[in-house]
Amino acid sequence: MNRSVPHGAAIDDGFRFVALGGSDEIGMNLYLYGVDGHWLMVDCGVAFGDERTPGIDVLMPAVEFIAERRHQLVGLVLTHGHEDHFGAIQYLWPQLRCPVYATPFTAAFLRLKLHDSVFDDPVPIHEVPLGGRLTLGPFDVTFVEMTHSIPEPNCLILRTRYGTVVHTGDWKRDPKPMIGRTVDEETLRRVGGEGVLALVSDSTNALEEGHSGSESDARDALVDVIARQPNRVAVTCFSTNVARILSVAEAAAAADRQCALVGRSLWRVHEAARSTGYMKPPAPFLSEQEAAYLPRDRVVLVCTGSQGESTAALTRIANDTHPHIVLEPDDTVIFSAREIPGNEKAIARVQNALVRQGIRIVTAADAPVHVSGHPAREELTALYQWVRPGIVIPVHGDPRRQRAQAALAEACQVPQTLIPEDGAVIQLAPGPAAIVDHVPVGRIARDGHRLVRLDDAIMRQRHRLTHNGALTVTLVMAPGGALLADPQIVAFGLYDADANDPALREIGRDIRDAVEDLPRARRRDDEAVRAAATQAARRRMRTDLGKKPLMEIKVLRIGD
Repeated sequence: MNRSVPHGAAIDDGFRFVALGGSDEIGMNLYLYGVDGHWLMVDCGVAFGDERTPGIDVLMPAVEFIAERRHQLVGLVLTHGHEDHFGAIQYLWPQLRCPVYATPFTAAFLRLKLHDSVFDDPVPIHEVPLGGRLTLGPFDVTFVEMTHSIPEPNCLILRTRYGTVVHTGDWKRDPKPMIGRTVDEETLRRVGGEGVLALVSDSTNALEEGHSGSESDARDALVDVIARQPNRVAVTCFSTNVARILSVAEAAAAADRQCALVGRSLWRVHEAARSTGYMKPPAPFLSEQEAAYLPRDRVVLVCTGSQGESTAALTRIANDTHPHIVLEPDDTVIFSAREIPGNEKAIARVQNALVRQGIRIVTAADAPVHVSGHPAREELTALYQWVRPGIVIPVHGDPRRQRAQAALAEACQVPQTLIPEDGAVIQLAPGPAAIVDHVPVGRIARDGHRLVRLDDAIMRQRHRLTHNGALTVTLVMAPGGALLADPQIVAFGLYDADANDPALREIGRDIRDAVEDLPRARRRDDEAVRAAATQAARRRMRTDLGKKPLMEIKVLRIGD
């Protein structure tokens, strides 16, 4: 159980690291660095709901801890423009109200995302040039160019009077990137020579041996696979993977096909990438409406939905509910993305729906149409050699991946590793590095147009309703305690909707018996009646179904 820390306690002293999200999990990255009461936030991301969070599409970290210290927050620095690193800004910025710093593509993408957000004050977004450097309170921040599956991924070098931390963000070592330059190894080696107190490092692929591969390899595979398809081809990938989108466009041109973008988020990324000079396809992209009229052998569709998202273009196509795009037997869908842990079932549902229609599926298991954007073990080992940290703190991973990276760092002779969970306060300096305390953490859910805590009563009720159903009982009684009618029962998700269902009649008899067994004086007490009816109904639920549904007992008194 996390222990909270009183406002103004020693947690604000020295050099501290706190993850409010992104540690002990993949996604929802939000990290804090504190120096003598001044705080710097790195990233502010979301995760996506699943079957465990009914009705919820987006989750994000609770930020009460840093919101209480908002006037000590010198800024929010973004490593790159993936949803799990910057997608929560549009929801949480009103609690933070701090300036945001990002390189040009990420800044352009963020402005597009915030276009429909209504805040009292505009979000102050400050562009930082590639390889730029700035001072934010007690932090000297240097941006270091890396490679990843999105333009302008950055590693951050945070210099303080207590020492230097290298925060990797998401990265890989791509010798032949399609966009941008290779990893700025020279700067990382140089800071390693200066002395690095701690390395806070991406753990996503810490279980994977070898190397993550090059984006150029994925392009070559896509060219080959698309050229061999006789009919319509759809490719799904992460909408922010600009290099992959360009690879598909090049593969389409090589096969004498035209390329279309299908999905709003793809066009948003297209606009951000075009405005910053990264989107230069061999021919302009078609809209989905234009693509619908092309012959099957003359089109390649780039679709959102690589993770099986319910509202994404590919899911709607698979369910035959898309307004413009239809796939037919012997068409091909290429999944050019990895499965994010937790999304396997949703992806399988989409793939099975396509296969049932006679559509061919191609994944990375069939051809090398995808390479990861995160470092495998050889790349992590190289990073340790460049940076030579005194401490490795594995983040951006579930416990297995964090522990795998810690073990790798120890095998590479890194002097110390610390494995945090969300809310753990790591003292970096002065003194020995250690987990010294915990701050309150939690999850915020976007529920329609509002934000609610995932542990709020309303969310607990929804979860219980999903798994156990609900029962509403109405008792019509005289003031003196006599039942004037049989109990009226409505069951949700438990029995047939028919009010004459025998099971509902049995529940009604049990409730009537329980109420009539009460002494006359207690039958005049609504609370006593509700308690007796609830106990009788729950007993029947356990016997019949083994469930404990949400229950509401209404008592209506009629008469003098």
